[in-house]
Amino acid sequence: MTTLPPAAADLSADEARRIALRAQGFLGAPDRRAGVRGVLRHLGAVQLDTISVLARSHELIPYARLGAVGRATVDDAYWASTAVGTSPARPHAFEYWSHAACVLPVEEWPHFAFRRRAYRARPHWYHDLPDGAYDAVIKQLRAEGPLTATELGGAKNGGEWWDWSESKVAVERALMYGEVVCTQRRGWKRVYDLAERAIPDDLLHDELDDHECLRRLVRLAGRALGVGTRADIADYHRLKGEQFDAVIEESGLVPVRVQGWEKPAWADPEALASEPRGRHRTTLLSPFDSLIWERARTERVFGFTHRLEAYVPKQKRVHGYFAMPLLAGGRLLGRVDPAREGTTLVARQVSLDTAKAAEPMARALREAAEWVGCDSVRIERVDRPELAAALTAALA
Repeated sequence: MTTLPPAAADLSADEARRIALRAQGFLGAPDRRAGVRGVLRHLGAVQLDTISVLARSHELIPYARLGAVGRATVDDAYWASTAVGTSPARPHAFEYWSHAACVLPVEEWPHFAFRRRAYRARPHWYHDLPDGAYDAVIKQLRAEGPLTATELGGAKNGGEWWDWSESKVAVERALMYGEVVCTQRRGWKRVYDLAERAIPDDLLHDELDDHECLRRLVRLAGRALGVGTRADIADYHRLKGEQFDAVIEESGLVPVRVQGWEKPAWADPEALASEPRGRHRTTLLSPFDSLIWERARTERVFGFTHRLEAYVPKQKRVHGYFAMPLLAGGRLLGRVDPAREGTTLVARQVSLDTAKAAEPMARALREAAEWVGCDSVRIERVDRPELAAALTAALA
């Protein structure tokens, strides 16, 4: 990177932590009027994942910020379109590759033109495709309207996980190229439609050059994080470091120094304009929550090391299959590996940093249980046995 301009502010580590919490929607009164769609617009990306323990991750993200919003309400907020006079219904979101597979506000469609162009420039993508297969999928969608891969002719060839059918390969390639868009999940299956039909005319264009796409995404990532290093901000939408470097001076973010951070940082000027104040949310976090996406950042901001162990062999897991960090008082105080057995929420393994974490963990477990329709909570194991009694008493 080139020489940095003078820092606009010097922040303590605590100030940086509270700025990050407010930017991510965990400090201050939640915007309930804007609801789930407001959360999506504020974060700019909500990660999707197949794992469902309490609920799927894209449901846990707004829950963590707004409380027990109905799960059907969450899906409707993402996928239901709004009728606009006699015009086609306007979608609120689409699914595309950002930090990972993410729900994105439909207004961000133009910003990913750089990624669509990059995919189109590749001669192949994962699988070979017979002549005519791509065009056949586009033709079928044009004739029949939105369809799942199954409705397009089947998603699998009958082999392993990645043994996709020709139609599945074709429609996924079209999705990456931007000719097709996913504006709904139905039974966890992507519903594909032609972008020319699904994306509003005022957004359906690739007029932004790569530089402008990157500038906007860096600006939005910086706003969503509040304050972050080069790696933090680039990672938000999976940009390369050199892409960040090319646009940071024009992004509107300002350089800052953060006590204890070894690397330079940038902040959203609006985040620096007022001191972060308000009520802290107490909640369990999805491992795919954007507050803790980047492990190095989570350790730097919260002094908390977290790793998703769902893909770690069972005998090597330390905290459990889907350990969810506990956020309380603006700090990460422990974690729990939850499961559901009928109407009981089971805390298979609970890790608490101190005895003071027992009450907020109990509160978070009770709220989560009620949200998913459970009427009781059962603790199976506490990693520090001397804290088990305090947790049990707090639950009672």
